[in-house]
Amino acid sequence: MALVLAERGVRRLHAVNGAAAALGLHVGQKAADASALVPGLVVDDADPQGDDAALEKLVDWCCRFSPAVAKDAPDGLFLDIDGVSHLWGGEEALIDDLLARLESQGIPGRAALAPTAGAAWALARFGVDGAIIGSPSPLRGSIADASSPVTLAPRGRGSPRSGAPPHPSPSAPPSPPSGEGIAVSLSNLPVAALRLDEQDAAQLVRLGATRIEHLTALPRAGLARRFGKMALVRLDQALGAYPEALKYRRPPTPWFERLALVEPISTPDDIARVAADLAVLICERLARSEEAARRFEFAFHRLDGACHVIDLGLSRPGREPKVLTRLIGPKLAEVDPGFGIEIATVSARQVERRPAGQIALSETESEAAQASVAALIDSLSNRLGEGRVWRSTPHQSHVPERAVKRAPAGDPVEAGWDGDLPRPVRLFRRPEPIEVTAPLPDDPPILFRWRGRLHRVRLSEGPERIGNEWWRRRIETVSTDQIRDYYRVEDETGGRYWVFRAGPGSGLGGSPKWWLHGVFG
Repeated sequence: MALVLAERGVRRLHAVNGAAAALGLHVGQKAADASALVPGLVVDDADPQGDDAALEKLVDWCCRFSPAVAKDAPDGLFLDIDGVSHLWGGEEALIDDLLARLESQGIPGRAALAPTAGAAWALARFGVDGAIIGSPSPLRGSIADASSPVTLAPRGRGSPRSGAPPHPSPSAPPSPPSGEGIAVSLSNLPVAALRLDEQDAAQLVRLGATRIEHLTALPRAGLARRFGKMALVRLDQALGAYPEALKYRRPPTPWFERLALVEPISTPDDIARVAADLAVLICERLARSEEAARRFEFAFHRLDGACHVIDLGLSRPGREPKVLTRLIGPKLAEVDPGFGIEIATVSARQVERRPAGQIALSETESEAAQASVAALIDSLSNRLGEGRVWRSTPHQSHVPERAVKRAPAGDPVEAGWDGDLPRPVRLFRRPEPIEVTAPLPDDPPILFRWRGRLHRVRLSEGPERIGNEWWRRRIETVSTDQIRDYYRVEDETGGRYWVFRAGPGSGLGGSPKWWLHGVFG
């Protein structure tokens, strides 16, 4: 079987299975030529977008094993299991459980563990299935302290897109390497295991460098001149001599707790009880380290692989299990248990230092008021949605539209910015146009009509010229239309208004436009 994808009007093989690769078919071959070579070939249209979406779902599913999961398109995953393998009884047990669960879902795969992502990738696709390079390796921690990347790859004859055999050398290690070092463990693997460009890998094979040990023996300067810097970068990344950044679906966090249930649960009471237990576990861990968090993410993993995530936010850093239980309670009704929930996890984010405070003999009124306000903000934010509960805070800008900005409702109140001149109590979001009568274009108005009502001006003060913040953009874009002359005017009834004239003044041609921007009192 082969998957076909049209490229520049030509249908070519996008992926082949092991049987098709054994008959001589390969990726990139014309579909017509492949059908002529193998008359019984079964072809179907490839769906790269669907494959990528399925891989994204698999990333979410793998969050039950580690909070740090990265996509290795088109058909692999990276997991950082540092600090979580003990939950399964060790690294080998974690890999066995991961592969068994994938197999039960009809997704055969291969896995390997190593101190570097490049080494794990090479072992998973070209080494012994389940290979592990243990922590005694002297190179461990050269990329990130105590990092343990696990790589998942499809099971079969190497990568399903290339059909390369997993054991190209008869001297490949017969058992999983442990404590032998990255260089020794990768020495007998083909150069394609370094994630090199296909043309560069083929050229190295033609030159006789078929295995990684041959590549490490070549002079580095000549290798860089012939094949570019990327060949050395890939080699050093696999050996741990050059850092490699992985883009995780969620930022990795050490604040992670997991509950594996003996029997799947589905009733609301059981789900609420598990959520409360998770809240206690993560809060106790934060309290031991004198830390507190602003965000908590609860995940409920079902038997069919689906995952329901609930995100909680706090206005102030906290670590009280009762608060988390109260906030997550109304959201648990959204969890669809399906055929049952087997694993539940929680992670804390935006963790801050918060030492334990002294217990007061009596709670003052101000402290009680602050606590009640914080509880109200948390309830509204988690019920209405993130970003819907906020407050205004002063911002240092003479431009009225930028003098105020949004801030989280629970943040401490900042000191106000004292301007030189008063501002209206009510500032409109958008200035409203008015009809103005003025003796001269540069004079203040004596009459103006706003919302169909005529106002006779009794007193006026100004003008106050406010120009655009030219340093926020190029000076060439600043025009006279962006300069405003503001007046504070009072009509016969005592109403006070903030009006401005925008546009060219006298001697500049054209007629200025008048706007009302706010009301005093």
